[in-house]
Amino acid sequence: MAETLDKRFMDFVLFQAQNAGLFLGKIPNPATGQTSVNLRAAQSVLDSLEMLRDKSKGNLVKEESEFLAKAIGNIETLLEAAERGELGNDEEE
Repeated sequence: MAETLDKRFMDFVLFQAQNAGLFLGKIPNPATGQTSVNLRAAQSVLDSLEMLRDKSKGNLVKEESEFLAKAIGNIETLLEAAERGELGNDEEE
C-alpha cells in the first residue's frame, strides 16, 4: 500500500511556521494589526519542529519530510536574521 500525504500534518507544520512568522514580526498580530518580535517564542517553535522532525524520521512521506525541512530552514534563516537585528523591528522580547 502506497503511503499518502496527510493534510493534517501539512496544516500543522504550516500553522507552526505561521506562528514563527508572527513571533518574528513577519506577520501582523491579528488582534492588533501590529508586528513585534519575540525571539524566545520563535526559538520555541523552531525547537518543536526540529523535535517533530527527529521523532518522525522514517514515518513521513517524501513531501511531508521536504515540507517540514523547508519550514525549519526558513524559520532558522529568519531567526538568525532577527538575532542579528536585520528584520527591521526592534521590539524584541
